[in-house]
Formats: sequence, structure tokens, C-alpha cells
Amino acid sequence: MRDYSIRAATAADLDDARAVMLDTVYRDFGTGCVPDRHADIIDPEAFYLTPPRHTLLVAVDERDGTVAATAALDARGPAHPPNPRWLADRYPSGETAQLRRVYVRPEHRRRGLARRPVAGLPGERQPVVQRVGPSGPGCQALASSTFAASYRTGSMPLRPARKRTMT
Repeated sequence: MRDYSIRAATAADLDDARAVMLDTVYRDFGTGCVPDRHADIIDPEAFYLTPPRHTLLVAVDERDGTVAATAALDARGPAHPPNPRWLADRYPSGETAQLRRVYVRPEHRRRGLARRPVAGLPGERQPVVQRVGPSGPGCQALASSTFAASYRTGSMPLRPARKRTMT
């Protein structure tokens, strides 16, 4: 059984964290890195280490010190565009945060590494929104079983999810 530590990312973790994210968007999602949608992956320091209200957590494999998973909290609500208007209206910035980049390397999946960082994200009883893509392994189960209100993108029509708050 492997041991993992969940902690806030440091500058030393960013290359490994970016690799987890890039591998996911290329391999699992098949979209590649799209600069206007993935600016936080391109420059995670500017998005998650510099702003005081954003957080990037990493799950680190204690055996070799590698980043096995990521989870980020973006203190802004979803913007329209690119998100649907109803989503931006229902979850406005200032009182909403977005759960983003919950990615786990394939060889580390099925060990609770998506749930553990999500549980460790800070919150002030604010709603959390998670956009769920159709091709991310395990993302539907995570979204439906955690505190995150979620909506699905891709082949499924978009519709509001039940609003839940963080505790």
C-alpha cells in the first residue's frame, strides 16, 4: 500500500503538477492544451501560488516524491463565456469557488486521491462548481459524491445541478 501526503503545492512541485495536468488533457480528454482554457496549467504559479485566495493541492507519493494528483480551488465563479449564462448567474464570483484540475495519474487511480485533496480544500461555506467532462475517468462519480455542485460538458446537454455548500 502506498502512502501519499496531501499538501499545498510549492514552487518546487509545479513542474510535476503541470505534467499531471498536461498528461490528463492530452491523454484522457484528447483536447491537448488550449491556451485560452488552460492558462492556469501553462502558468500555475501565477494562478495558484501568487493569488492568496486560490489554492493548488498536490498528492505526493511518499515512496519517490512524485506528484500523483492535483486539485485546485479557484476563488472566482465561472465566467460567461465560455460557460453557460445560467451557470455564471447561479454561481457568481465573490461568493462561489470553482473546483478545478482534479487529476490523478492512471497508475495512482482508485486510491481515493481525488477525494482526499478535495476534502482538504479550504472553504467558507461557499458553493463550489465543478465542470465535469465526459471522458475523465472517475469524474462523474467524484462529482456526484462530494460537496461540489457539478455540470457535465461534452455529449450531454448542460443543465443546472443541485446547489450544495461547502462545510
